[in-house]
Amino acid sequence: MTTRILPVVGDADAARSITTLLSQLPDAEPAAPVGDSTSLIDTLARLAAESIDELPEVVLVHERIGPVPALELIREVALRFPAVGVVLVTSDASPMLFSAAMDSGARGLVGLPLSYEELAQRVQAAAGWSVGVRRHLGQGAEVFSGPGGIVVTVSGAKGGVGTTLTAVQLALAARASGMTTALADLDLQAGDVASYLDVQFRRSIVDLATIQDISPRVLQDAVFIHHTGIGLLLAPGEGERGEEVNERSVRQIVSALRHRYDVVVIDCGTQMNSANAAAIEMADTTLLLTTPDVVSVRATKRMVRLWDRLQIRKAEETVTVVNRHTKNTEIQPQLIERITGTRVSRSAIPANFKELQAVVDAGRLQDLESKSTVKQAIWGLAGELGLVKAQEGERKHGKPGRTRNRADRDRVRNPGPSAIGARRARGQIEP
Repeated sequence: MTTRILPVVGDADAARSITTLLSQLPDAEPAAPVGDSTSLIDTLARLAAESIDELPEVVLVHERIGPVPALELIREVALRFPAVGVVLVTSDASPMLFSAAMDSGARGLVGLPLSYEELAQRVQAAAGWSVGVRRHLGQGAEVFSGPGGIVVTVSGAKGGVGTTLTAVQLALAARASGMTTALADLDLQAGDVASYLDVQFRRSIVDLATIQDISPRVLQDAVFIHHTGIGLLLAPGEGERGEEVNERSVRQIVSALRHRYDVVVIDCGTQMNSANAAAIEMADTTLLLTTPDVVSVRATKRMVRLWDRLQIRKAEETVTVVNRHTKNTEIQPQLIERITGTRVSRSAIPANFKELQAVVDAGRLQDLESKSTVKQAIWGLAGELGLVKAQEGERKHGKPGRTRNRADRDRVRNPGPSAIGARRARGQIEP
């Protein structure tokens, strides 16, 4: 049996050394190394969308990979692609690191400098485990779509573009269709989800920040169940406490929410920090809200470039949503798509604040009338993103419904050649 091995190495010299040694292993088929954590997750997601059989049996993760730390990357691969055997390559072979690697989901650890015998033994063991798991799961296992629900982040290009309102309505749409739904507020210093839904709750996301292993019971204690059925994980009432939430804790929190809910909507606000950057990187779909004016479009382009520089999210993987859209404005969604290099959603949210003013002032956004054009547009966006469950009548007529497999999610995240071509045409509006 041929063992397919995918090395994940950021350093070019280390990549050559590992690839050379892997090519000497019997029945081994090493792939070209990937250089960062984002490329690895994208590669595995694309292969899993084609077929389970396309996934490599073994992934070798070098200790100096980035931007996600090696142990966190191993944890994410183990959760999202559980039949892939992951082996950590490290210069520190201490019992403490070995234990931490096993807790993260690794199937083995190889010390540096590499030894042929040790590498062959670890790769063979991980490959055997991978084959056994796949045989047990079978060809149609939904587990390769990810461990649980869809994660969607909602960010604003600048303040006041409607980020929180959109996030709340997306969550309400998902819950109304019968999906178990969580809404997390990662606008840590100025989160307004509680105000929009008239909620007073003493616990917040900060209560989970120092917990090493978030159990279902611990998560349940921190989540407020709104009367609409949405589970709310709120921002702290004291904005300065937001600094207690770091990248590591967000990765654990998002993974825990993904396990428990069908849909997880995360309001990331407009200010970038390590916490919401981690959420954006982990998300299946990332939305970026903008309004059709020059200042907001410039801010959108600036944010997209920032995410690209930080290796958080590529432009073609970002979905831009146009809020307060009117037919008479000079800046239309097609122009925004060309300028930013992102994919603009088909559902544009119309400008009609009169519909919103009463429910926003009352803090009861859930009471927005069904005939509201703003609500209809955002709920249409939820359907476009696959956040709602199709009704039986819709399935019979072939209408789009819930996006539950990795192939469908990747079509949302990777819009295809048209957006990539549009990215090359960026630059019509310069700061």
